[in-house]
Amino acid sequence: MNGETFLSDLRARNETALSRLGSSKSLYALTGGEMAANAVRAAAAAEAAAAAERFEAWSATEGSGDAAALFGAVGEDGRDHRDAVAPDGFDADEARSFPEYEVLADLETTPARAGGLLARCLLADTRTGQVVGFFVGNADPTAANEFRDLRADVSDRLGEATDLLDEVCEADEEWAAAREAADAVVEAAYDDYVETLEGMGVKPKNVC
Repeated sequence: MNGETFLSDLRARNETALSRLGSSKSLYALTGGEMAANAVRAAAAAEAAAAAERFEAWSATEGSGDAAALFGAVGEDGRDHRDAVAPDGFDADEARSFPEYEVLADLETTPARAGGLLARCLLADTRTGQVVGFFVGNADPTAANEFRDLRADVSDRLGEATDLLDEVCEADEEWAAAREAADAVVEAAYDDYVETLEGMGVKPKNVC
């Protein structure tokens, strides 16, 4: 097993969930059905704020130097992204929650955290692609390019998370812990997507 194979396997195991989380219905769920620019920005800012809080906390307690450095960098990215995209009046304390961060908060070992980080970066990349599409459709190239830049940052961190797995996972049980954590993060995001849409009276199964 290596990091690239791990990522490929993660995509394959969660193909349906990731496809739906990268659909327009996912953005509809994240904004509570309010498909307006400020609502989209608020949802993106809320996820970035959650990332900043979680990964900075991991960085402060992580024993592995390389892992701590990457967690800290992702946390800093989160703060920068939140500040860059948040609409006027944004309050992270009142923003929607992202249940996958509850899963991340429970991860304690370095391999599990590395797997959780990779899954979060994969989710963020998938969702941000839909945000770019939203602003392209709204004929707002400035905002679309802004989110393309954010997506590029996330893509870079996804690559670094893949490399980190190679550094911190050697034994089969370490790879298994990373896999379990990554799957749990994606599952939490997908369950929230389904429950949110069903609560709004929308069928979540069809990808659009």
